[in-house]
Amino acid sequence: MGSDVMGSDALLNPGLPVRVFAWIMLAFLMAPVLIIIPVSFSSAQYLSFPPPGFSLQWYERFLGNKDWLAAIWVSIQVATLSAVLTVIIATLAAIPLVRSDFSRKTLIYGLLLAPMIVPVIITAIALYFIFARIGMGGTVIAIAIGHTIVVMPIAVVVLSATLQGVDSRLENAAMSLGASRFQAFRRVTLPLIAPGIISAGLFAFLTSFDELVIPLFLGGPNAQTLAVRIWNSVMLEIEPTIAAVSTFLIALTVLIMVAANLLKKARRWA
Repeated sequence: MGSDVMGSDALLNPGLPVRVFAWIMLAFLMAPVLIIIPVSFSSAQYLSFPPPGFSLQWYERFLGNKDWLAAIWVSIQVATLSAVLTVIIATLAAIPLVRSDFSRKTLIYGLLLAPMIVPVIITAIALYFIFARIGMGGTVIAIAIGHTIVVMPIAVVVLSATLQGVDSRLENAAMSLGASRFQAFRRVTLPLIAPGIISAGLFAFLTSFDELVIPLFLGGPNAQTLAVRIWNSVMLEIEPTIAAVSTFLIALTVLIMVAANLLKKARRWA
């Protein structure tokens, strides 16, 4: 009996070895970030760590190059459009999946989650043939649609879970007081699921901004995203400019996550 109690206590209090292992894994995951940031400020003409000196030359080369700036602008367009499409479609899909009961519900839910199982390269090849046939290859819209398909499953899961936490009787109460179904959704349900919508939109934006395979197949000379520009640069030359671009992406991700956290706190205080 005493040994059982001690065993349960050990499970509840994993102790020092587990905490040490967790910190080692965290350090392992953070090591590339802790290396790439100093390298981006290196005065050397090649990738080296530790850097021999401090210099902003690689940021000047990155932000002063029209090709890099054009790639950033394309990525912003693609990521914004993908986030908007993802939020709209995922919301419209999550509402009937959560609030309705119909015979093909499991099948439709499985189809929406299929992109999680199918390799991205298979999706990219299929979309390449489709968009090439209709003359949309190499466009921002084509890349955004491809990213929307890839991100859609996670967005549907997030919004479905959010909707399940909202009592449908609140909508019924609003409609009983004279509101239409659309008014009840817009004024009651939509504000309640706003955190889920924000989370899904941010996830879609960040995933689209960093995704490489879809733009490789669907992009073109006039629609080269930042991820593709990085890929081409790595294939052709190795210099600390790549470290500066990587640091820029890390900073962008951190800023977006901080902004999202502040927005959620502001909504909670409102």
